[in-house]
Amino acid sequence: MQQVNIPTKKILANLKIEALNEMQEAAVKAIDEHDNVLLLSKTGSGKTLAFLLPIIQQLDPAIKTVQALVLAPSRELAIQIDEVFRKIGSGYKVTCCYGGHKREIEENNLLQSPAVIIGTAGRIADHIRRNNFSNEAITTLVLDEFDKSLELGFKEEMEFIIGSLPVVQKRILTSATNAPAIPDFVKFNNPVKVEFLSPLVEKEPVDELLVQTVHSPEKDKVETLFRLICQIGNKSMIVFCNHRESVERTSELLQEKGIVTVFYHGGMEQYERESAMCKFKNGTANVLITTDLASRGLDIPNIKYIIHFHLPPTPDVYTHRNGRTARMTAGGKSILILSYEEKLPAYITEEVTELELHERLELPEKPKWTTLFIDAGKKDKINKMDIVGFLSKVGLLNQEDIGLIEVKDFTSFVAVRKLQVGNLMELIKDEKIKGKKVKIAVAK
Repeated sequence: MQQVNIPTKKILANLKIEALNEMQEAAVKAIDEHDNVLLLSKTGSGKTLAFLLPIIQQLDPAIKTVQALVLAPSRELAIQIDEVFRKIGSGYKVTCCYGGHKREIEENNLLQSPAVIIGTAGRIADHIRRNNFSNEAITTLVLDEFDKSLELGFKEEMEFIIGSLPVVQKRILTSATNAPAIPDFVKFNNPVKVEFLSPLVEKEPVDELLVQTVHSPEKDKVETLFRLICQIGNKSMIVFCNHRESVERTSELLQEKGIVTVFYHGGMEQYERESAMCKFKNGTANVLITTDLASRGLDIPNIKYIIHFHLPPTPDVYTHRNGRTARMTAGGKSILILSYEEKLPAYITEEVTELELHERLELPEKPKWTTLFIDAGKKDKINKMDIVGFLSKVGLLNQEDIGLIEVKDFTSFVAVRKLQVGNLMELIKDEKIKGKKVKIAVAK
């Protein structure tokens, strides 16, 4: 077996990270030395890099078929893992496969076999049934947030996939909570556990979560939520609901009251989900209303407030929701809205304080950014620098007028300062990016 040892220092430089944290060092060592590893570490602690590093170092460049398979419970988490893999700059080909992505594109990507496939259970199972890639050399299997996959009802698909891998030698399972029993079909025998569920740095008080309650005088808590958002002000926050219908209704009612929101749930089309998440990340909207789909895996920095509009149904759900804030070395607040019929769940054992809402409240200042949709992406040979250059030279925007840019396979999203949008759209309406006429519009 040939291995190409890529210096860790180079990988960290590519990722703009100074050093691995304690959990990552322990995980890398365990994965190097053992076949079955259970990695338990809280959300935001860097589990993705912890398992990708040793996997990449163990790939054999002489093998021209798939060597490692990473399964994720959601398309967003799969995409995020894929992005980290690409930033590492290993030189190995990777393909990301998930529902909502055109299968034909994935099939074309699989014609020249990647070393690593990252994807969701349903789509990976579909590719296996269609014989779209060889499974004869897959020796490493990762089940990221594996407990969530079981919870979402992917057990049959996961059993089929694992049963279709004849030569797996190394199994890595990750979770941000004390995971449930692991099914026998995973063949996870005598695993080594790497557990870092407590804060990584006990001495740093900034990595703290403050838990508060707000009492609603009505059973329908929308008015209380509205007043709470007004009191918090123009800060980034995620509001969790238990049902898709509640997500859309709550978002609509808040918008009617003058709050700029986006909503996000599993029933939306892929473009709609990407657009909503981009708007939230880039500051076009500071309030994200969502189901627990957004409670795992999504890497959204600087979230200060988690609001439980509906009470979390289980301790695990509570943990994962709160994992969106107080990440690494930043504090955050978790606020539970309780109607007069509701009590604080018994599993919440930390200190909880009550937050009193002010009598007089003002609407938060509207966000200063607007998101533009561009009908071109990576597959069209468009990158971030192309978009910056186009908006600067043709749209006459200054650097400070251009915000976060996200380039997908066939689409792109870019934040532009709201005051500049009208003039910008006039300047660019008949222009081309890299010689190609593309549709550019305010993202819906």
